[in-house]
Formats: sequence, C-alpha cells, structure tokens
Amino acid sequence: MRVKNRADIPAQYKWRTEQIFPSDEAWEESYFAVGESIGKISAYNGRLKDDGTIKECLDLDTRLGHDVVKLYHYAHLRHDEDTRVALYQGMKSRAEQLYVRYSTLTSFVTPELSELSVDELKRLADDKRFADYSVYLGEIIRQKDVILSKKEEKILREAGIFAGASDDVFNMFDNADVKFRPVPDGKGGTIEMSHGVYSQLLQNPDREIRRAAFESMFEAYRDHINMLAANYAGNVNKDWFFAKVRGFSSSLDRAMFAENVPPTCYAKLLATVGKGTRTLHAYIALRRRLLGGELNMYDLHVPLVGAVKSNVKYEKAVETVKSALKVMGREYSDILAKAFEDGWIDVYENKGKRSGAYSSHFYGEHPYVLLNHTGTTHDTFTIAHELGHALHSYYSAAAQPEQKADYEIFVAEIASTVNEVLLLKYLLGKSDGEMRKYLLSYYLDMFRTTIFRQTMFAEFEAEAHAMAERGDPLTADALSTVYYALNKKYYGRAVRHNDLIRYEWARIPHFFTAFYVYKYATGLTAAVTIADNILKGGEEYFAKYRAFLSAGGSLPPLDILRLADVDLETDAPYERAMKEFADTLAEFEKCTVGAE
Repeated sequence: MRVKNRADIPAQYKWRTEQIFPSDEAWEESYFAVGESIGKISAYNGRLKDDGTIKECLDLDTRLGHDVVKLYHYAHLRHDEDTRVALYQGMKSRAEQLYVRYSTLTSFVTPELSELSVDELKRLADDKRFADYSVYLGEIIRQKDVILSKKEEKILREAGIFAGASDDVFNMFDNADVKFRPVPDGKGGTIEMSHGVYSQLLQNPDREIRRAAFESMFEAYRDHINMLAANYAGNVNKDWFFAKVRGFSSSLDRAMFAENVPPTCYAKLLATVGKGTRTLHAYIALRRRLLGGELNMYDLHVPLVGAVKSNVKYEKAVETVKSALKVMGREYSDILAKAFEDGWIDVYENKGKRSGAYSSHFYGEHPYVLLNHTGTTHDTFTIAHELGHALHSYYSAAAQPEQKADYEIFVAEIASTVNEVLLLKYLLGKSDGEMRKYLLSYYLDMFRTTIFRQTMFAEFEAEAHAMAERGDPLTADALSTVYYALNKKYYGRAVRHNDLIRYEWARIPHFFTAFYVYKYATGLTAAVTIADNILKGGEEYFAKYRAFLSAGGSLPPLDILRLADVDLETDAPYERAMKEFADTLAEFEKCTVGAE
C-alpha cells in the first residue's frame, strides 16, 4: 500500500494544532516575546526571603514554564507530522534550547527555598496564598535532609554534564555501531538484520529463521560484552556515587525516594511475582506442547494462534473502543467522543511522519494523540491505550491547578492499561473460535512480557546495584551469570535456556535509567484490579477511579492509587493479577489442548 503525502490525508484525520497557535507566525511572535521575558526571573535570585517576593517569583516561574512548554508542544507536534520538514526541525530545536535557558535561569529557586527552615516552609505550605504550591513546598521539606550545601549542589549539577556518558555510549553502540550478521530467508537469500527486523523474525513460523535471528542478535552483543559490561558498570557506580553523597544506604533507596514511593513496594513486586512464576512455567510448558518439539528462548514470541485476519477501518475501531469503555459512564464517554471529534488525534501514516503512537499534553489545552493506524487488531488496542493516557491528562488538568496537574511516571501507564484490559474483556465477551483464542493468547503474552519479564529485569537491576554496593566486581561474566540464573528462575524447565540468552541484559536500554522498568509491572498489576472493579462496581466504583484520574500530582503516587482502592504495599493486587493470569491460562489451555 502506498504511503500518502500529508497533504493527501483528509482533514478529519489530522489533529488541529491551530488550536495551540493559529499559525507558525503566531508561534514566532510568542517565541520572541517569551525569550525576552525569561530573563526577568533573575531579578529574584538571592531575594527569596519574604512571602510576597517568594509568591511573585513562583508565579512568574509558573507563567514562564507554561509559555515555554506551549512553544515546545506546538513545535514537536508539527515536527512529528513530517520529520523531514526543515522548518519544524528548526522550531523544535529552538524550543528545546529555550527550555534549557529557562531551566538554567530558574535553577536557583528550589535550592534557595531549601535554605528556609522547616517551620517556615510548613507555614508557607499551609498559607492559602500558596495553596497551589503546597506539594512543591512539601517536596522541598521532604528532601531537605538530602539537599546539600549550595557549593556541593553546584558541583553535582556540573557533574551532570558527564553523568549520562554511559547511556550515550550505549546508545551510540546500539543504534549506530552494532553490526548484525544477515539472516537466511529460507528461500536462498538473506535478510538484513536490525532491531526492528529482529522483532518481526521472532514471530516467523520458520523455526530456523527464528534461531538464526536470535544468534545474529546475541552474538553481536557477546562479541562486545566486555566493553558493554564495563560501560554498564560505570553507570551502576555512578548511581551508587550519587546515592552515597546524599546519604542513602543504596541506589535503590535513592531512586525510590525521588519518586516518593517506599522501597517496600519494589520488594513486594519481586516477592509476589516470584511466587507466581509457577504459573508462568505452566504457560511455557503449554507453549512447548502447542508448538511441538524442543522449545527455545527464540520460540517465546511466535504466535500460538494463527494470525487473525483483520482490516479494521478506523471508524469501526473507534466505535469498538467507545463501546468497550461505556462501562465507565456517560461523562467519560462524552469526553472520549470529544477526543475523536474535536481534532485531538492524528490518525494515519504519511510520508515522514513519526512512527509509533503517543499522547502529549500541556496544561491549558486538550491532549493530542499520534497514531499510525493500519487496521490491525493491535491498532485498536493502541487507540484504547493512548486515549487512556489522554483522558488521564484531561481529568488531571480539569481538577488541579497547573502546579499539581502533572502525574508521576509511576502512575502514568495505569489508565492506558486499564483501557486495554477493558477492551480485551469486551472483545472476549463478543468472540468465539479462533478470535477468542487469539485474544486469550494476546492477554497471556501481555502478562508474560509486562509483569514477569519486567520484574525479572527489575530483579537483575537490584542485584547488579547490590553487587556494586558490596564492592563485588561488575565483570561481564558476573553480570551474565546473574542474568542467566534469573532467566532460569522465571521461565522454568520447559524451555531450553540457550547459552546466548545470558547476554540479553546487555541490550536493554532502560537499564541506563536505573529502577525504571519495575513500573511497567506495577502498572499492569494495578490495572487488572481497577478494570475488574470497574466491571463489577459500575458508577459507584468509577467515582473512585475518577478521583485517581483527577489527582494529577497532588498526592504521593501510592496514595493516588489508594483512591482507586489499590494498595501496592499489600499482596492483594499482585495476587489478583496472578489469579487473572492463571484463569486466562486455564481457559486458553481448554480452548487449545482440550480441542485436540
């Protein structure tokens, strides 16, 4: 199918960026006006002593931040429409530079306020005039013990210029320098390997092609494993350095403190998901039985159900999503309808358009959603997922002042995943035969890749950082041995643990943002409970979920989740998710093995 030029896409399938700025010329006028205004914040440097001056400074900081983000938001949306357009490449770059300038000029505000006493900060936080800033001031109080002197903080900020070096090195290797051996295509020719091609080849029905792709991928990392290990060790030691200088007992404690999530939540995830690996082992054993013969690590991604043919037109997919989410009531459905009708969404691929999908939002405007709809069943799930993000942002902005509207990454994937689970259960209720088996398999693999695999990654990160903190050398052999043991623990005996899988850790980019991946697992865990409660509790429960959606960043992340009756410091949501996985596996096994 020919990819169209953007000009050939009908207007009803494009987002309306003119709702942000009516024209590029209007953006330019704002850009220069904001650029001239940013310097005004410097007048408050060293003067944050009395209430009036502090309030003026914080209000100006908020206004400037809003204006800068609005400029960037428009530029990045226009850029993503067609990444080849030099005009929008330049606008996006200029907006990024303006943001850096704004961040630099306002960097004095938090350190200077942290010099106030706890009593003074509490008084400000309790003052009605500072109500919009109560969370911000509370965070300064919470972090006061780990904020160092101005001189020390300046040194640490300066160290930031090379703190990301390990990540930069990995990205250059992973995206530019790594070379993969071509893979035989089974027809006498070869296939050029890349990260994207690898994902496709692992789903190829020809086992030899899957094996060749697996070997091509992991031999490339094995052949550079000492360099990759040394680079990752540098990143782990960097994390430990920043933790120690602020008085934390571990890198994990520092990371969790930054998110205002107790470390017990991380430990709870590892413990409860670890208990659930028995059911994962049963799923892996069923996969071996259905595929026949020996099961290898490169056989874990091939579909167990023949591809369900689908060419779902966008309008039909939208109606399906609307129907699936009606369970959340009229208010949610009305906002959802507005999203589809009022220029929130950019639907189809065009030449030069950014790949993938996302939801983007800034305070004061509705969210914008990028899609590349092709008509697959997965694309329908993508619509539900991205609109989950969009309505989460919409509710938060409607309920919270700008200073409290942004929510933490810890809760960011929950609303989107709730929508996916609700859609899946709606489709299951209307499906039978091969489509039902496909949906059950889809759900099983969602659990395997999002809860189990990400928890395995999280356990590897925890052990790698613990090794550094104990003074153990982070050699290639040591790291690979840890990873190989975890792979056996999570996937069990039904699969052959091919030796090359020990090097998989070396190709995971998220490991350079320490203790990030566990949030994928907690996100789906929470979503299972919420979706189930919505289906059973109707409007009464949705009122609680609405409170979650509307909370923004007004409370600590775990407290926001508790608004929806989910407590990730208890075993309940994890056990509920593991039961869901086990029940889905039982039905899938009955549909497949029972039908033999």
